[in-house]
Amino acid sequence: MTADGQFEAGILQDLSQGIEVLGLNVPEAQQRQLLSYMALIQKWNKVYNLTALRQAQEILTHHLLDSLSAISPLLGHIAKTKGAANAEIELLDVGSGGGLPGVVIAICCPNVSVTCVDTVAKKAAFVKQVAASLKLPNLRGVHARVESLAGPFDVICSRAFASLPDFVNWSALALSEKGVWMAMKGKLPEAEMAALPSFAEVFHVEQLLVPGLEADRCMVWMKKPLTLSTEASPT
Repeated sequence: MTADGQFEAGILQDLSQGIEVLGLNVPEAQQRQLLSYMALIQKWNKVYNLTALRQAQEILTHHLLDSLSAISPLLGHIAKTKGAANAEIELLDVGSGGGLPGVVIAICCPNVSVTCVDTVAKKAAFVKQVAASLKLPNLRGVHARVESLAGPFDVICSRAFASLPDFVNWSALALSEKGVWMAMKGKLPEAEMAALPSFAEVFHVEQLLVPGLEADRCMVWMKKPLTLSTEASPT
């Protein structure tokens, strides 16, 4: 950021334009929280390796806007299952790293209680710092293995975390009975989808379009089958 704030103004404009392309309603106050979050990423990156990206424009496109592309699908799911997009739910972001997409969801969706879990202590500590700095009461960072979390969570999400079979195997015990998995992926992971265990099934796949990012992105929605038997449950 320059001394006269032009850098911030330019990035804010790019963020606002990206949000408009995504069709989201994100008030300016929340947009500034997103920029503050980005600034914290850059600050902590000097000491901790939160992301390989260093330039603000890259972080904006590859991290913030990419994570923002999950907001509309998530709100649509909440509205469909809870009757209103602003209904309160519990969401777990697995392998959250520096808080993507969990922090972005917490900023844009105050009704969503977000838990970001990571096995790397410094990354969980960073999420805690973000929650304190941005005054986000609906965000918490947890240093743990996801297998140790009991939940229950209504939505368990991940962003480029692991293969779909590993993702659902590691987090199955934390998912509520009627909960769903929301996995953000690159190209359609057909082989991973075919290798899912019997206690998880894909019920929807949608393409994600990220402003300024020329790459394949999709979201894979999964749930436990209605006919799930105790024998099929993960151990």
